[in-house]
Amino acid sequence: MTPAEQDPNRVLIFDTTLRDGEQSPGISLNTSEKLEIAQQLARLGVDIVEAGFPIASPGDFEAVQAIARQVEGPVIAGLARIHPGDIDAAWNALRDAPRPRIHTFVSTSDIHIEHQMRATRADVLGLTRAGVAHAKQYVDDVEFSPMDATRSDVEFTAEVLRIAIEEGATTINIPDTVGYTMPHEYTAFLERLYELTPSLRDVVLSVHCHDDLGLAVANSFAGVLAGARQVECAVNGLGERAGNASLEEIVMLLRTRKADVGLDTRAVTTEIARTSRLVSRLTGYAVQPNKAIIGRNAFAHESGIHQDGVLKHRETFEIMDAQSIGLDSNSLVLGKHSGRHALRDALAQLGIVVDGQALNTAFKRFKEIADKKKQVTAMDLEALVTDELREEIPAYSLEWFEVEASSRRPPHATVGVRLPDGAEATGSFTGDGPIDAVFHAINAATSVDAKLRDFRIDAVTSGQDALGETSVVLEVDGVSGSGQGVSTDVIEAAGRAYVRALSNAVRRRSVAAEAEEATAEAASRVTTP
Repeated sequence: MTPAEQDPNRVLIFDTTLRDGEQSPGISLNTSEKLEIAQQLARLGVDIVEAGFPIASPGDFEAVQAIARQVEGPVIAGLARIHPGDIDAAWNALRDAPRPRIHTFVSTSDIHIEHQMRATRADVLGLTRAGVAHAKQYVDDVEFSPMDATRSDVEFTAEVLRIAIEEGATTINIPDTVGYTMPHEYTAFLERLYELTPSLRDVVLSVHCHDDLGLAVANSFAGVLAGARQVECAVNGLGERAGNASLEEIVMLLRTRKADVGLDTRAVTTEIARTSRLVSRLTGYAVQPNKAIIGRNAFAHESGIHQDGVLKHRETFEIMDAQSIGLDSNSLVLGKHSGRHALRDALAQLGIVVDGQALNTAFKRFKEIADKKKQVTAMDLEALVTDELREEIPAYSLEWFEVEASSRRPPHATVGVRLPDGAEATGSFTGDGPIDAVFHAINAATSVDAKLRDFRIDAVTSGQDALGETSVVLEVDGVSGSGQGVSTDVIEAAGRAYVRALSNAVRRRSVAAEAEEATAEAASRVTTP
């Protein structure tokens, strides 16, 4: 899409939750989880979904391919370094997408060229020309990024961009890769690029800002005001280090101040809260309570003066309506007498289509929870379906547990765990508390020395019968894995999360070992006469 084809007042939303977001420490999404998030991003109305980095691993390739084949609406993009092998992998993963995009990049800052690439500026110019041309032979829609642009020489960056545009790039992205720049600097940098590269006005200018100094959204907004018409961002601000520009913040900034800036996106803002919850639940990354737009305190008022003002007139202390981001979705209620059709219809209202065995699985779990809760709300259903409907079979599963807890002696837990070979193993252990005892008992049952790195419990909804949602990050032989669990019993939820995290860590350890073995074998073939 060129500026001539695009509404000049519309800002494209390029979501990188599944690529840059998943590179956050401890996050490891499987194909079904990535597909679930991508489908929700389509309902949210994002313009481009960066589905992953296909060359990075077989799992990443598989996820990008599945999203390309099954997600309708957005452009589906795959990231590739400027090398032919990366670009070929991206194309092979994307080739079934109705609207594929290859996003390729190369570093342009001298610090990256010298110390990371061990190359020269001339090498970068040659790589850019060859790489963009190679991508262009596969797709019409090619995006090019000069990595670490904001720490690069602006004249050299402009020269690189001229070559990329000559070879057919349709989107030029200017990343603040390490979150170093400030809004006025970013504005000046982009304005200078426009001066040095007139052809930049013939393509879509994009911004990709990191939050290392807390300026990702401010810098992205500065870029938009300077002429950019695509913002690269992630749900809940996920991303490497301090994260990316927060999708919900940039979308609601443009929507709320539309009358003043004259710009907007096509995002369906009522899907924001649901998307945030889904991403938080699957990644295990909690949303801080005071997070703008989607933190639980974003529309809460404790001060008496604020409460009085809001009760008299909402706009006295609220610049947005909570319903505008979908916070009224909790009105849907089911009970233990509700049947399969009612459950299916309720899930459909949430944008979750299930049938056949998947519906039977969801219905069984729903009945278990409905027997323990008076009412099952929309947010409960989201949590249950996200927790239960998984294509990937875990290596370990928690079959049962028993806990003896007392203030007079250490808690003791015994668990039954289903092993990868189908056998059931039991383990017993004591701990600092009942959940700690369960975790140690699972280690004993599986004979895996997993080390807990992070543990969190949240309530899905309010009230005494609220579902407990737990998140676990653990480490096995230096390899991390995360898992989540949902139940009205927080001990059960914690045990479910732990075995899922254990399954993910063990699976990742196995993949890493196979990769090391393949690398060693390839090296031996090269060095053997």
